[in-house]
Amino acid sequence: MTVDALARDPLARRLGDLAAIAERTGGEVTVEHVPFLAQVSLRLDPALADRVPFPLPLVPNNAWEDGPREALWLGPNEWLILGPQHAGAEIAAELDASLAGQHRSVVDLSANRVAVELGGPGRFDLLSKGCPIDLHPLSWAAGMCAQTLLAKTHVVLHERADSTGLLVRTSFADYLVDWLLAATGAD
Repeated sequence: MTVDALARDPLARRLGDLAAIAERTGGEVTVEHVPFLAQVSLRLDPALADRVPFPLPLVPNNAWEDGPREALWLGPNEWLILGPQHAGAEIAAELDASLAGQHRSVVDLSANRVAVELGGPGRFDLLSKGCPIDLHPLSWAAGMCAQTLLAKTHVVLHERADSTGLLVRTSFADYLVDWLLAATGAD
């Protein structure tokens, strides 16, 4: 039996609650769970970024995206690499091979966070109820990312063209769903 076969989705039993948010808001806010998203932490001297087999954003709070592969800037020498379902080990091996002999840290964190995508025109109003960063379009746009708080829990936000990716620690996944329900009046 493979590790993937043993994996349990922390939000599998909450999918009905996520759907209730869209129903309650008349589609103004949608929440889609992204199970088993690959998440790999990369710590590296930015001067070595060209050795990585895909672009790393060097501008703070920016992200690079190409299909299923994404790289989010988390700090001056830290990125979160996102990829397809269950691909964390593959991404980590690819990074280790391309950075062989270099001082770096590559860690598969795929089980560390749960991923959801917030969609709809009301998502920014919803997020602003519990998030201290400015999500106005003049300050926050597609291609940006940030580590912040949402309802007093640490999250990573990643803005895309039509949705906002939200990563939260697995242990806070239920709390986040409960907060989303309460913030939309869907409880």
